Amino acid sequence: MLLGIKDRDTFPLVFYRENCADMAVSPADLDEGFIAGARALAITGTHFSKPETARTCRQAVTYARRNDVRTVLDIDYRPVLWGLTGKAEGENRYVADQRVTAHLQEIAGEFDLIIGTEEEFRIAGGSEDLLAALRAVRSASQALLVVKRGAQGCAVAQGEIPSAISDIAHFPGFPVEVMNVLGAGDAFAAGFLYGWVRGESIDDCARYANSCGALVVSRHACAPAMPTRPELEYFLAHHQRLTPRPGEDRVLSRLHRVTAPRAHWDPVFVLAFDHRRQFFELAQEAGAAESALPRLKRLLVDAVARVESGRGLQGKIGVLIDDVYGADALDAATGRGWWIGRPVEQPGSNPLVFERGRSIGTTLTSWPAEHVIKCLVTYHPDDEVDHRLEQEAQVRALYDAAQASGHELLLEIIPPRSLPAAEDVILRSMKRFYNLGIHPEWWKLEALSTAQWREIDALLAARDRYCRGVLVLGLNAPIEELKASLADARDAHTCRGFAVGRTLWVEPARGWLAGTLDDAGLIDQVAANFSDLIAAWPKGEKSQPARTRAA
Repeated sequence: MLLGIKDRDTFPLVFYRENCADMAVSPADLDEGFIAGARALAITGTHFSKPETARTCRQAVTYARRNDVRTVLDIDYRPVLWGLTGKAEGENRYVADQRVTAHLQEIAGEFDLIIGTEEEFRIAGGSEDLLAALRAVRSASQALLVVKRGAQGCAVAQGEIPSAISDIAHFPGFPVEVMNVLGAGDAFAAGFLYGWVRGESIDDCARYANSCGALVVSRHACAPAMPTRPELEYFLAHHQRLTPRPGEDRVLSRLHRVTAPRAHWDPVFVLAFDHRRQFFELAQEAGAAESALPRLKRLLVDAVARVESGRGLQGKIGVLIDDVYGADALDAATGRGWWIGRPVEQPGSNPLVFERGRSIGTTLTSWPAEHVIKCLVTYHPDDEVDHRLEQEAQVRALYDAAQASGHELLLEIIPPRSLPAAEDVILRSMKRFYNLGIHPEWWKLEALSTAQWREIDALLAARDRYCRGVLVLGLNAPIEELKASLADARDAHTCRGFAVGRTLWVEPARGWLAGTLDDAGLIDQVAANFSDLIAAWPKGEKSQPARTRAA
């Protein structure tokens, strides 16, 4: 189905639903045990429009009722799918048809809850008069009838249908500017069912439904616009301030992004070889051509893959790779289920400059969604004011671009060595970025003491409970020193792993570039170093299985 968005009132739909998967489901595909384990079975009227799927739906309802599972019908009337209009007339939501009416009335008695718009109840009841239509549906079913009324909210009819529409219990909606109506019905139904299956009051069910519908129509999307529970709770708590444009609220937009189910990384072990200047200097030192560096980085991917398979670390492995010398390595790493970060900063820039130019949003448009933005910023909260403000403005521009592109952001903070390095510099720097409304999904920080880790844990608990965590960086420190720094993070709740580079690959890379180490030797040595550091992870590499979870 193709959706067009012309203006706030015009959303042309073109349906190409021929031989599609959901219309091919047969009774043989049903699992009665699966249905029996549900709290409710929800079926759309669309799937009664074809004989085979109608038979399948009837069988599913039979299983549900036999196992005391409540049944829900979303009328979901699309004349085009009943063969009453052409494919390009998908925006037409109502065509009177006695065949459809008879079909809906025949099945209505099998449902405990029926949801539909005013037009959908008119087709179900076979009357242009809404009250008459509702009475006709009531004569066929004792279901709870929920009438969606758009901006007006919804009406819920229990028992006998009264003589006036105003006598039906009405629950007001939330006034929002409409961006796209597609998906609003599904969101409404999801919100209502969210409360209904939990036995909550009709008032609460209707509030959830109206809120979900309002949030979806205020966004330019369908399935991706559906709200999560934290979004719903935030909207209900602040809707008077958020309407009529909830989509412009930064907190709500961020909740929509960070509370959706996503891969869970704990721990994640990252081999960092996103360096550009250091690899170039190694090549010059060895007398090797710069053109050898892409192949070197590609071999480092093989070393990471060996550690992953050898130690059984699927879902716990990551890489940091640039797209200057590492474009081929990035291609090879992408799609493996790895955590993948790539830098955007110009190496050594202070103040921060983006490598591909000031328009950082343009850069991100070509990135795969799974890639994490990594930005190293040389930052100190006590730096000279103009310099600090420039740094903050660049990070803010990057953060805004990430919100628009959907990529996660890792912010690496390294204080300048020219300023006093008090123990609280990192903590104060993080607080400053939070005060600016910048909430990176990841932080990359140098080794911290146990006391500093406690402060970081407390900060993230207070300021960003959706933060993905902190990765410890290496700065070319000796491997034994790095192992000791990981031990300091043993009890840190927010430390998710490490992102270490030169400590693990610089000597093997030097040998490979000088010609004293072949490909296999390079892979062997880097894999051994990487594996050695992973073995020092103080929390146990198998303590948290990789999984996907809902926030």
